[in-house]
Amino acid sequence: MASEPPPPLLSVTDLHKSYGRGSARFDALRGVSLDIHRGESIAIVGKSGSGKSTLMHLLALMDAPSSGTVRLEGKDAATLRGRHLNRTRNKTFGFVFQQFFLTPSASVLENVVLPLKIAGVGRAERRRRGLAALAELDMQDKANNKATALSGGQKQRAVIARALVNDPRVIFADEPTGNLDSATGAVVEDILFRLNREHGITLIVVTHDDDLAARCDRRVQIRDGVIVAEERSAA
Repeated sequence: MASEPPPPLLSVTDLHKSYGRGSARFDALRGVSLDIHRGESIAIVGKSGSGKSTLMHLLALMDAPSSGTVRLEGKDAATLRGRHLNRTRNKTFGFVFQQFFLTPSASVLENVVLPLKIAGVGRAERRRRGLAALAELDMQDKANNKATALSGGQKQRAVIARALVNDPRVIFADEPTGNLDSATGAVVEDILFRLNREHGITLIVVTHDDDLAARCDRRVQIRDGVIVAEERSAA
């Protein structure tokens, strides 16, 4: 008898998310259902205010839906609370944002190992894993530099190293090339897709960049809080 296939890595069912009340209420998501499988790259696309960033925050367990279910490997995320939720999020996900969120006065290595510090990893192990993540991105020679001394592309590489340092299963990239020129942005894209391909990291990209979205295995278009189209890459 064939064994049951594993559940999707992330699955959301009939997600609704509202902000405010009464006449000030805004429905950011209005019944979104989506399965995301291990190792795939998926683009969530839509105009500003379409609900794509709200969906990412719910998928990343950074916020809770008003109604509907988010499951991580078949487990209802609503059962994760407090420290257990924080530990699960810190261990499972890495984040790459348009804004770099680097501490300017700290060294590159100190910025990269921050998730490990939060997780309570010892100093020597933090250093070892931080340098390994920087080496993956050809940035080990910048480990002791201040974050302020980096170019835009180097800052985004440092951010990707920080996302990698906890050996995540999913990287969320929210407009990852939005602050970069096209040549530097292309290099950053190549890095993200190499990590997806070579390490099997599931890549979830939130973007309005059609060229970036076209590189993903699947493209999900969201408009006014609902999914209006879903298509697989022809590649």
